[in-house]
Amino acid sequence: MTTLAVPEGFRAIGQVAHTDDGVFSLVRDSEYRTFLLVNGEVTGFTGTSIGGSILCPLTPENARALARQLPWLAPQRIPAGRPSFGFGDRLGMATPGHVRSLTGYDVFPVFAQQSVRENERTGRSFAEVLADATFGVFREGYVQGFGADADHLKNLADAEDAARAGFTFFTCDPGDHVQVTESMNPDELRSAFSALPLAKDWERRFLNRMFQVGEATSLHFKEEDLCRAGVKYGRAIEHAANMYSRLSELLPDGFDYEVSVDETESPTTSLEHLFVALELRRRGVEFISLAPRFIGAMEKGVDWRGDLDQFKADLLSHAAIARCMGGYRLSLHSASDKFSLYALFAEATGGCCHVKTAGTSYLVALDVLASKEPQLFREIADFSLAAFAEDKATYHISADVSRISPLESFDDAKLPQLVAAHDSRQVLHVAYGSVLNSSFGERLVRAILDHEDEHLTALVDHLGRHIQGLGGGVHE
Repeated sequence: MTTLAVPEGFRAIGQVAHTDDGVFSLVRDSEYRTFLLVNGEVTGFTGTSIGGSILCPLTPENARALARQLPWLAPQRIPAGRPSFGFGDRLGMATPGHVRSLTGYDVFPVFAQQSVRENERTGRSFAEVLADATFGVFREGYVQGFGADADHLKNLADAEDAARAGFTFFTCDPGDHVQVTESMNPDELRSAFSALPLAKDWERRFLNRMFQVGEATSLHFKEEDLCRAGVKYGRAIEHAANMYSRLSELLPDGFDYEVSVDETESPTTSLEHLFVALELRRRGVEFISLAPRFIGAMEKGVDWRGDLDQFKADLLSHAAIARCMGGYRLSLHSASDKFSLYALFAEATGGCCHVKTAGTSYLVALDVLASKEPQLFREIADFSLAAFAEDKATYHISADVSRISPLESFDDAKLPQLVAAHDSRQVLHVAYGSVLNSSFGERLVRAILDHEDEHLTALVDHLGRHIQGLGGGVHE
């Protein structure tokens, strides 16, 4: 049996995996550079020969080669019957902590999750995001399976790129095709609706019909309701159907597909949800989850704000539609730190739900810096404040920099308060791209590696609170 031979100057980290042909481990040198060490008679890896082994950089190509040797490293589709949870990782360093946060919970993880917007801001590709997650899963020896979500896809080219990179889950964001209708009067709505190619067909299939949703609830489209739904979402549905068709050509063996209309100006009503779901089904779109725009303030990096009783009533209606339309998942986007919603969401959906987080893991890293590297944190916070005016443009947030006290008013012991407070937390949250693409990027990564144990522990604590709130049962 092949044994692990760690070259001088390196140390093994994480799990060691054996196959009939070889043995594999991650190793790290004194400069914190991490490699995949391959021993044995295996092919497909590229790297430097050293002492009879191959020292491989952590590239997408080597991640795919490793997954061919260890099939549990290949991303999978989301299984039925379990809640699922998306872990965003903008640094590419958080997956070990994400894996550990799952301990005890029967929640299916989507470890590789990144949007096109995030890739543009971090300078990463879908293939690199999947590789980082793959090596993180390998390090922890997590064999229960994980998904890979190409998030907020707006065009076919990006969807094709993610499919070729090996992703299994595709979130279509047709928000650019959603028409704002709230300012339209009834005459304007009717005129816009009549101009749509399917207007007559929709009138025949929706007007004067009762749609039973659950045992005691039915929905009925009045003329204005149908006009609003058709004008608002008609072109978005067509776009989502086109993307699904293209992915079906590239991935004939199947994939997970989500349609997300969460990043729109107004909440998605129950009638609009039903309209979207029925039209997607009619076009043969087999979506496994749908993300409506829920009521209230679903802002990045902070808890939800609004009338909780009203949210619950709205959620129950959406959940009933999802059940009667075949049992797809309701998906909660911008779900980082929405601690007031998780238990409600899991209960209303019976666990048939998906929760998607992203920036909260980056904020965990900054929280570690605030405690362990206060001077670097101060520099990053100051830089983030300067970049905020530009970085906030594509996010739904309410942060106001005028409400943030000057950095010099905080002594080192109080710096973590800046990561926790609403306004400064959102400023730090949205500036990640500017930070990582500046000279601070390498310094931040090195500092987190210097305090890796604290970072992983903090991830377990913070993401564990999310998963605990969601529930999902406990492994026996």
